[in-house]
Amino acid sequence: MLKICLLLFTFHFSFFTFSQVPKSYSSSEIFQQIKKINVLGSVLYIAAHPDDENTRLLAWLANEKLYRTGYLSITRGDGGQNLIGDEQGIELGLIRTQELLSARRIDGAEQFFTRAYDFGYSKSPEETLKFWDKQKILSDVVWIIRKFQPDVVISRFPTTGEGGHGHHTASAILAHEAFDLAGDSTKFTEHFKHGVKPWKPKRLLWNTFNFGNNNTQNADQFKVDAGGFNPLLGKSYGEIAAESRSQHKSQGFGVPRTRGSQLEYFKTLKGDEPVNELMDGIKTGWERVNNAAIKNSVESLIKNYSFVHPENSVPGLVTLYVQLKSLENEYWRNQKMKEVLQLIEAASGLYMEATTSQPYAVQADSLKIAVTVNNRSGINIKNLDVHVADTYYVLAKELKKNENIRQNIALFIKEDEKITQPYWLEQPLEKGSFNVKRQELIGMPENEPLSLEFFVEIEGQKISFIKPVQYKSNDPVRGEQYQPLALVPKIELKFAANNFLSLNNKPVNVYTNVKSNGSDSSAYILTKHFSKNINVDKKTFNYNRLNKENFESSVFIPGKTLYNYREEISLSATDKRQGFKNYRKTIKYDHIPEITWFPQATANFITVDLKISGTKIGYIAGAGDKVPEALQQMGYEVTMLKENDLTENNLKLFDAIVTGVRAYNVHEWLNDSYDVLMTYLKNGGVLLVQYNTSSNIGPVKAKIAPYPFTISRTRVSMEDANVNFINPAHSLLNYPNKITQKDFEGWVQERSIYHAEKLDSNYQTLISMKDTGENENNGSVIVADYGKGKFVYTGISFFRQLPAGVPGAYRLMANLLAKGK
Repeated sequence: MLKICLLLFTFHFSFFTFSQVPKSYSSSEIFQQIKKINVLGSVLYIAAHPDDENTRLLAWLANEKLYRTGYLSITRGDGGQNLIGDEQGIELGLIRTQELLSARRIDGAEQFFTRAYDFGYSKSPEETLKFWDKQKILSDVVWIIRKFQPDVVISRFPTTGEGGHGHHTASAILAHEAFDLAGDSTKFTEHFKHGVKPWKPKRLLWNTFNFGNNNTQNADQFKVDAGGFNPLLGKSYGEIAAESRSQHKSQGFGVPRTRGSQLEYFKTLKGDEPVNELMDGIKTGWERVNNAAIKNSVESLIKNYSFVHPENSVPGLVTLYVQLKSLENEYWRNQKMKEVLQLIEAASGLYMEATTSQPYAVQADSLKIAVTVNNRSGINIKNLDVHVADTYYVLAKELKKNENIRQNIALFIKEDEKITQPYWLEQPLEKGSFNVKRQELIGMPENEPLSLEFFVEIEGQKISFIKPVQYKSNDPVRGEQYQPLALVPKIELKFAANNFLSLNNKPVNVYTNVKSNGSDSSAYILTKHFSKNINVDKKTFNYNRLNKENFESSVFIPGKTLYNYREEISLSATDKRQGFKNYRKTIKYDHIPEITWFPQATANFITVDLKISGTKIGYIAGAGDKVPEALQQMGYEVTMLKENDLTENNLKLFDAIVTGVRAYNVHEWLNDSYDVLMTYLKNGGVLLVQYNTSSNIGPVKAKIAPYPFTISRTRVSMEDANVNFINPAHSLLNYPNKITQKDFEGWVQERSIYHAEKLDSNYQTLISMKDTGENENNGSVIVADYGKGKFVYTGISFFRQLPAGVPGAYRLMANLLAKGK
């Protein structure tokens, strides 16, 4: 092995790679992609969230029409609800980003995002665009149009509000305005120094819909049949679409496969109206760039393709790759060279991987990389080299058929190398948008991974392939596993909890954890940061990395006048060369790659004037929330209950039973537990049911309450909406805590969701609230006496407020759990 040092390649880190297992292609899939080389057309679909996209249309555009197809989701879906776990906000956005990428791997489209943050449900586009900073996000949409250069832009929603959600309408407004601005050389001129030019799409269409009772389609609209069958893929586009859409598991969007004719309707908003094809008036072949020679080369590849021996196409693909280098049209040159490069790899059967046996790399430490290359088809491949960082490795002069070539490479990770942080989380989040400093990153779904560059000579041409470094392991049940490689800091530091609760102004032990990841033995000084409102016995302490892991405790003493107060405290460290303030979090689900990100070491210090009545709580988990931890901090003894635990004798042990969010949506067995829960109520217990939904996510199939009511779609999305006490004398507003308007200050994202309505006369309501321009609604909390006990249904978003450390939410929750005086 010859090792030569050159400054040839800069490597990048990513928080995940594109798949858990390296993608392989069948012979028919390779043929499908060869056909695509002859198509020079592009379509960009725009909507607001993950799961807004029309996956059937995307699959049809990408695989039937063979257009370059993209989906621009304005947000990453951070403000949605989570059906599969307790992640919320930024972490839910990370999950939904990966679910979108998983969907795109199935339907063949590409994925893009703006910097907009999904701040939760909005009832107007005006509110949405104000939160997002309209000009900032409009610039992003214009940037992506200029970079992607779509011939046709399709909006999922109209500007006139039929899409319902304020985000939906706002996405249409942005698409509508960006359609014109992208081609204006006087607008957003800062883009042009980053390699893009003005771009004017041919037409803007609205993909009309028929959702429930909201039918915006009519026979006069332009339409296409997107329900066909693709024999090369062995699936109809309805089947592909169902697989793609079912990747949105956190939103409960699994759908059945469909077959048969499926019409898609379009209304023209700008540009010429199509008559026969979406691309009417647009050249989508090689005549677009006046290059008949390339067209002839592709047609020859198609005509002579062997499904048994796809490797026979490699010489022609290499010739085509060389031809493309001289193409004057930069956009299509780069796009088609990328497509042909992927085809050369797939058709040749050339296998290349770079893996490690460790799940992460550490700053100022070495990483061992195992490189494996195999010429599985036996075509003529020579001179295998690998480049990484500033080192050039010569691995083999000749690659024999089906023979593994292996090389171990040691890579030193620089001390100041950036950790694996999603690029949109590197800077502090604003209320409605992320901050990204590098213009080139805007729109990208994820960071670029740490990669190696493989050079080989095929048919006399030197060709390079980029491969990510992945963590490879074997699971006794699931077999060979590939996961993203994370780059972690030398040390991680965090608080032991997200919230530290001082009840009735008592001192609190605040625990911190410091962890060493590498072999370095540097000494660090750690500092706690807090305001003058708090007194702390130890502000700094020392840490030596030889200890590997260290737990430390400080006593935080609130000021004498602090009641119902919340403050963010933080932790930092330095070794006099470098600062540290993050810790590692990993999110794991089977349907997406593992996600690693690095929140800052912060926590909430909260003081609450709180009294509780009763101490033993039985909690039935729902779709996932962090309410049980908050209840424990409030002083309750919490026992998690499952189906077999719901017996009459067992329930007698608890002062109150709480069902988690969507518990009745996800546990059909709760229907069988109705009688035992009602007996528990009659005997004097408290049953508190948090929100459920009657949507397609999972209708409530179980009986919930002693008296009838229905669950509506009503919500109050303004977190600072005024709250009116319509039954101020009720015990739930007075015992054991006197609830006042101050208890509704500092709330996050929303007040409540899925209110109760059509109430039986036995129910009482306590408060009313509304969003701007709407009528007061009193369904956020309802209560009824039943026997000696009390039933409560609430749509109040305790699942958001308690993890956020909202003082008043603790006090209100305590009252809802109390039996009364």
